[in-house]
Amino acid sequence: MTSFRQSDRLRNVRYDVRGPILTEAMRLEAEGHDVLRLNLGNMHPFGLEARPEIVDAVAAGLAPAQAYSDSRGIPEAREAVAEHYRRCGIDDVSADDVFLGNGVSELITLTLQALVNPGDEILVPAPDYPTWTGAVNLTGGVPVHYLADEANGWNPSIEDIESKVTPRTRALVMINPNNPTGAVYSEETVRGIADIARRHDLILLSDEIYEELVFGDARHHHAARTAGDDVLCLTFGGLSKAYRVCGYRAGWVVATGPLHRAADLLEGVTLLSNMRVCPNVSGQYAIPVALGAGAPGSPLPADIVDPDGSLERRLALTADALNAIPGVTCVPPRGALYCFPRIDREMFGVADDEAFVLDLLHTEHILVTHGTGFNWPEPDHFRIVCLPDEHVLTRAVASIGDYLARRRR
Repeated sequence: MTSFRQSDRLRNVRYDVRGPILTEAMRLEAEGHDVLRLNLGNMHPFGLEARPEIVDAVAAGLAPAQAYSDSRGIPEAREAVAEHYRRCGIDDVSADDVFLGNGVSELITLTLQALVNPGDEILVPAPDYPTWTGAVNLTGGVPVHYLADEANGWNPSIEDIESKVTPRTRALVMINPNNPTGAVYSEETVRGIADIARRHDLILLSDEIYEELVFGDARHHHAARTAGDDVLCLTFGGLSKAYRVCGYRAGWVVATGPLHRAADLLEGVTLLSNMRVCPNVSGQYAIPVALGAGAPGSPLPADIVDPDGSLERRLALTADALNAIPGVTCVPPRGALYCFPRIDREMFGVADDEAFVLDLLHTEHILVTHGTGFNWPEPDHFRIVCLPDEHVLTRAVASIGDYLARRRR
């Protein structure tokens, strides 16, 4: 008898953040081991909770949430998203330009399904959030990776992007602030990426889920504002990270630019939105409160994102501690929730970064994600989530340092 096998379309689809190494971590936990999970940017397990106003809004919306909503999302939530971008200086955004979804991940897949034909090329950063590469592959498209420049604060190389545009290129993905590197792109970089999209008539797909999570003197620059009226820009955002409600799955995508040229594409997005019936309705009720639609003085207080500066301190502490390990270097993150350190492969004898993080898991019971899982081309990086308390992070990085010292000897 033949075995039942997965579709060939999944051959190049990977999501190593929740891949085989997590399965192994779960096996160790089932055996009674304590595993420190530093693989997911999941806020609540680390004691980072939402503001009560947001939770109360979802609770109050449970009764109407028994019914389907509009396939694009409830009107008040879409208007709140539109108003958020108008406050950011992106004019002429209306609720009709907003689609809500079950997190950004669903909307990435849905949008690419509406856009990509087999063989179409989509420019994706390396490293990237792996859903982008996986979703392009799933549609039959070809992900073409352009390199971020570690020596330039992980800002992408404009020259490398330009060199990889071909007649088959349909769209250009930007992830800013960046997961996994923690980079917050300079205004010059954002402008350069938008200019490439403009010159080559590409759609700009801007993943800005971490837009509120920027620290120090870093400033986030919206791609849609830079792209203006002549570049079709689809901006992806949501509440999961800054507002600490990952499980509510409250995400959105907003279309700006020459929408008259995108009517057919947006009709396709609408079709796919209708086919999934609607996003999770209860989570949508968090959006107007979080974004402040109709509230005096607009959004909730600014300290909602990092009320006591603890996230900024945790990122800085982790980067400093990693840089203190011989053979490890880490560009200090300016945003998001992660560090993406480089390890000296020769010093530590690393030929396979997946095997490296698996061995770290077995010996130290610390779960991180290997850099090639984010489509970085060399096996010389890993990503560590900086959400635990500072003393937990200090112990974790010390354990990583001890492990590397043993490998070096």
